[in-house]
Amino acid sequence: MPAPVLIACAHGTRDPEGRATVRALVEDVRGAQPGCEVREAFVDVETPRVGDVLADALAPGGATAVVVPLLLSPGYHVHVDIAEAVAVHGARAAAAEPLGADPRVAEVLLRRLAEVGTAPGDAVVVAAAGSSDARSHRAVEAVAARVATSHPGPVSVGYGSAAAPNVGSAVTAARSAGAGRVVVASYLLAPGHFLGRLAASGADVVTAPLAPHPLLVAAVLARYRACASGLGGAPDAALPSAS
Repeated sequence: MPAPVLIACAHGTRDPEGRATVRALVEDVRGAQPGCEVREAFVDVETPRVGDVLADALAPGGATAVVVPLLLSPGYHVHVDIAEAVAVHGARAAAAEPLGADPRVAEVLLRRLAEVGTAPGDAVVVAAAGSSDARSHRAVEAVAARVATSHPGPVSVGYGSAAAPNVGSAVTAARSAGAGRVVVASYLLAPGHFLGRLAASGADVVTAPLAPHPLLVAAVLARYRACASGLGGAPDAALPSAS
């Protein structure tokens, strides 16, 4: 039995650099597993939309698919857009967890901090896009806690929208607490509208977004495998390795 189709589902952006970055990540996933069919989909702004990609992938009889959200935190797009698209197809489709809970994502964030010369004692503000969903807040805070276990300095969280504190307020609070240098860690997959606003947050330096990175490819494949083995009895030999 063939392995389930991997549908890499991103948010979507109008930013050309952001589009190229997400495309590069999907191509890296495809290149890492040439035996697995990988398709790209979106939940907003861009097409094709995830529901349409799923329907097309499942058109052949017996086909199955796993939607892997190229999203960092659970929120509306995960719990509504993707969940509803998958539910239509019953046992032939499954949705994986978003990427952020995978420890490799926090490792990429730490590497981005190292790239800009983050030093012991610097205050780090983990900057997320933001959501009104409390599950998303908890997920971001968990990533910040992982960063704090490796960074010898204060670590806090700031949001771009829909949640408090905003990034600028988090930077101001870090300075008020005595930080000599504040680094904003861009907890964003790719360039886009929010990344462009971080430069105005008052931080001394802002890191690059997470993608592309080999550890993200491994995280995508790990999410895929966690769902794929339970779809249609696909044998392990048909599933790509997450290594």
